[in-house]
Amino acid sequence: MKPINVDRQVSTPYPPEESRTPEALPTAGFPSLRAKFVLFFSLILVIGCLTLSWYYIEERRASMARNLQQLGTILLTSVVQNEHFQYAGLVAEDRPTLQQFIDGLVAVQDVVYVVITRADGTLLVQHTKGTRQSSASLVRSVDHPLYPDPQIAKQLFQSSRTTPLITRLSLSTKIGSRFAWEEVVYDFSMPMLRTATESASLPPFAVQLDDGSTNSSPSQPALVSGVVQIGLSDARRKQELATTIKNILLLTTLIIGAGALGTYLLVLRITKPLRSLATVAQQVAQGHVPVPLTPSSRDEVGQLTSMFNLMTHSLQDRSIAITANLATIKHQVGQLTTLHQVSAAIVGTLDRSQLLNTILQLLITNLGFTRMFLMLRHHERDTAYMAQIAGVSPDIADAARQLDVPIQDNGSLQADLLIHGKPLLILNLEAVADRMQPPILDLARRSGVTSFVAVPLQSHNQILGYLAADRGSQPCTNEDLHMLLTIASHVAAAIDNAKAYSHLEELTQHLEQRIAERTQELSLANERLQEHDRRRSLFLSVASHELRTPMTVIRSFADNMRDGIAGPVSEQQLTYLTRIGHNLSRLTRIINQLLDWSRLDSNKDVLSLAPISVEAMALLVADSLRTVADEKTITLEIEHAAGLPAVQGDRDKLEQILWNLIGNAIKFTPPGGRVTVDFRTTSEGFVQISVADTGCGIDPDHIKQLFHEFSKVPSANPTAQGAQLGLFITKSLVTMHQGTIWVESTPGAGTRFYFTMPVASSREAAPQQATGRDA
Repeated sequence: MKPINVDRQVSTPYPPEESRTPEALPTAGFPSLRAKFVLFFSLILVIGCLTLSWYYIEERRASMARNLQQLGTILLTSVVQNEHFQYAGLVAEDRPTLQQFIDGLVAVQDVVYVVITRADGTLLVQHTKGTRQSSASLVRSVDHPLYPDPQIAKQLFQSSRTTPLITRLSLSTKIGSRFAWEEVVYDFSMPMLRTATESASLPPFAVQLDDGSTNSSPSQPALVSGVVQIGLSDARRKQELATTIKNILLLTTLIIGAGALGTYLLVLRITKPLRSLATVAQQVAQGHVPVPLTPSSRDEVGQLTSMFNLMTHSLQDRSIAITANLATIKHQVGQLTTLHQVSAAIVGTLDRSQLLNTILQLLITNLGFTRMFLMLRHHERDTAYMAQIAGVSPDIADAARQLDVPIQDNGSLQADLLIHGKPLLILNLEAVADRMQPPILDLARRSGVTSFVAVPLQSHNQILGYLAADRGSQPCTNEDLHMLLTIASHVAAAIDNAKAYSHLEELTQHLEQRIAERTQELSLANERLQEHDRRRSLFLSVASHELRTPMTVIRSFADNMRDGIAGPVSEQQLTYLTRIGHNLSRLTRIINQLLDWSRLDSNKDVLSLAPISVEAMALLVADSLRTVADEKTITLEIEHAAGLPAVQGDRDKLEQILWNLIGNAIKFTPPGGRVTVDFRTTSEGFVQISVADTGCGIDPDHIKQLFHEFSKVPSANPTAQGAQLGLFITKSLVTMHQGTIWVESTPGAGTRFYFTMPVASSREAAPQQATGRDA
């Protein structure tokens, strides 16, 4: 199809601003990206600075505590281990010397008191600087002395430790009755040790051994001669730590402020171009032509701005292309809609007149045609006639229906359409007037046609006619020609289908008539067959009953004669009478089988179900047939099955099944043979009964015919065969009980019949009625 020129108003692909949802525009009330970046990096900076500051302060605090402990330990150890101090202080009690030691200790800045206690617990000497005058000052006042708890010294009198005992004391200072502040003092206590034999008059500079001890015996126990206590305050170190914390906090605040300011400036450099991009994106979303942005840098943000300018330009070009494509698609959707409606009309009806009228009206309405003509070819007369016309006045329509133009290959437009199958686009009617048939040319001029398109209607390589249309005063285009070509194939298929449907309808009516006639014939034949079947059943029933009476009389007279009631009987007469009795028994079995077969065939036989012991029933039948078996010296054995459940069945029918199978086994078993009946329970809820003999067996090729009525199966004992209905009746009775029957046989070795009966516990215990046909 060629490109379509569309003269329609181009609409913007963007919806109007008032129709867009609020989600398309920036939403106020949420923090901006700039605020999020500044807050995030500031938070990281604050956490990092505070963490480092806290770590430094804690390390500084721990270092000061260690230094204070080391200082107290050094001071106390140097005093206690000084021999001169021990002699002057504890032996000679030289107070001027002790005072010199104490003054030296008190001169240390952190020392707040020195206490020396004798071994008997009495105070030898003490000195204190007193408590601080205020919590913010390090100046102390002796008016408020500061001493440790005496209990600390008492616990060392019995101790021989050589390392200081460090005790943390929290001392509260009160002004009047009001609590002022609290001071922490670390008490360093250590006993002074000497031996028991140490001379009390040991000179100040006693001779020391090489290992640093006095001349006392090393095995003598050390005695506590006194306790020295030194108190160190951490007030100065706390004041230094507070100053350090204040300086660190000030420095951290400056770092955080500088970092936040730097983050803000950096984020501002990123978010400002992004805000410009967001503004331009909003303009594009609203359908406006955006103003190109100027990149402010050459980094990623600048590259993003350049790519965004390129993207907006591409979007504008694509928007224009999409608008044009939407217009084209809209026009093509209209054409496809028309095609779909035409297809629906074709599927919806098979009446040719209604179908053609609907198609022409749809094309005029949806495709903008003014007039449409549909000519069809009459193959028998080889002429073209006007099948349907639309968009003209009634008088022109009546005149058009009278057209019947012969089809000739004379170079006319009609020959191009109906013979050569060429589509036509006529831009000027008068230019091709010499190639048009006069009746058609006159009709076109009367209708006001100046330009038209015409396409042939082809189906299965046959031209059925052609379809023509025009647009009034507007000239037709190639697009009109292509559209008609597309629709023409559907119209041709619809016309062909309508024609086929018409033929099919005629054929259907003919077939329905034939079927009705044949059905009538079959009904009459069926009635005759039913009447024949009824008469046959009646005949069998009457004949059987009529035959039984004389047979009974004959059997009675024969038995009386054989028993000698009518006089002596010779050996030959006895043989004849025995043969008469045998044949009478055979005839009786045939009559009984015919009666049973008649009842089964007429669907009159029913079951009276009840729980039955199949083993007891088999014993009863065996006792009845044992005389016949004994006459042929055949062993008849019923094998006992322990725990055999009762079956659900009809007592008379089960007895007849066993009688037929055991009787057949005895008949076809030679003298001296064996007939065995056994039982077992299957997993499907059935009792399986088998009747086996050692007779002549059955040829495998005849087993499949064994259970058919009147089946002619060869036997090694032809005289034992009856009406060939016993096994058919037996299978019918087993099937009525929902059981199955089958046979296994080996010629010359014997035969075994199997049949199954449902266990009573798997069915309802109450008697049920079932017809032979339903079974």
